[in-house]
Amino acid sequence: VWFTVRSMRTSLVVIGAAVAALVAGCSGEQSSGQPQTTTDTPTSDSQSELTLPPEPEPENAGPCPYLDTEFVAEFNGQRVGEVKTSSEEPHPTCFFYRPDGDLQLQVRVYVGEEDVARALVDAAAPVETSNPTSQPTGWEGGYESNDDGAVYAVFKGGNAVVVTTNQPQSVKARTVATEAIANLRI
Repeated sequence: VWFTVRSMRTSLVVIGAAVAALVAGCSGEQSSGQPQTTTDTPTSDSQSELTLPPEPEPENAGPCPYLDTEFVAEFNGQRVGEVKTSSEEPHPTCFFYRPDGDLQLQVRVYVGEEDVARALVDAAAPVETSNPTSQPTGWEGGYESNDDGAVYAVFKGGNAVVVTTNQPQSVKARTVATEAIANLRI
């Protein structure tokens, strides 16, 4: 009887492993809606040569054209001392600083190619380590937090919004991202 029970258990383990492998194989072929970096496994010459835009730099005095300073102060939980923007047009990156001069929040907007938007999101909130999100509706990406702050990064088509905050609560970054997307109307 012990041999029969052991054989049955072994068979169940083998069957379970086969089913898990089958499910994993099937889910790998279907679009999960999560951002995937196209540079890891290029399928065409254009994907293998994917170049991300350079990191934005704060160059101009604010205000941010798509986020109100008071909104950021309220939802990030810190007063805003200064706002700067990058030189990208028509949607510059916005940098919000605390009164002591330290950066508290950055909102990067990208409008262009879908592969680049997806790669920007994956670079900010890697698929392998971040929590998946689909907020606001129709947008996909990820978020993660640590002792240094949080990031919330989403894309939809060729549009990407990446919010980084010095606050460890990712809900603050999500709230700011949702507001930016609503104001940008992209």
